[in-house]
Amino acid sequence: MDLLEATPGARVVNVSSMAHRYGTMDFENLNAEKGYDKMPAYGQSKLANLLFTFELQRRLQAKSSSVVATAAHPGWTGTDLQRHSGSIRFLNFFFAQTPPMGALPTLRAATDPQTQGGDYFGPRGAYEMRGYPKKVGTSPATQNERDARRLWEVSEKLTGVSYLSREPNAA
Repeated sequence: MDLLEATPGARVVNVSSMAHRYGTMDFENLNAEKGYDKMPAYGQSKLANLLFTFELQRRLQAKSSSVVATAAHPGWTGTDLQRHSGSIRFLNFFFAQTPPMGALPTLRAATDPQTQGGDYFGPRGAYEMRGYPKKVGTSPATQNERDARRLWEVSEKLTGVSYLSREPNAA
């Protein structure tokens, strides 16, 4: 954090996914000790990326920091992520954009001078699957400040890393 604070224009850009929309936070099974199903786990992880981003931004603002936290998603990008799913890999031919196009939302989040803390970028095409980047919306679950604070606190416990602590707010 000290290095970020000392760097003019510093940003933290987290990469999420459209899959955050079907994610739910299961705090009783964060590490899949009670069972694992790949799609719900992926959705939860992408929701957690956004909860973390927005909580980080709130904590940065509370400390009057000039560091900005943003996020992006690549849309449907043809990468090795789909290599073990034959049907989805097949659909890449019809729907996926190239990895360089998929990188553009992240690059915009990192470099656009108009970007503000908490902005989220994705492709501008139909269903945010492909195209040049624009600011996009998130699911209502990403705005749950109680879940965001809880995730932050659990993450600090699990990692043993604590920074940007703040007094708990009443939810």
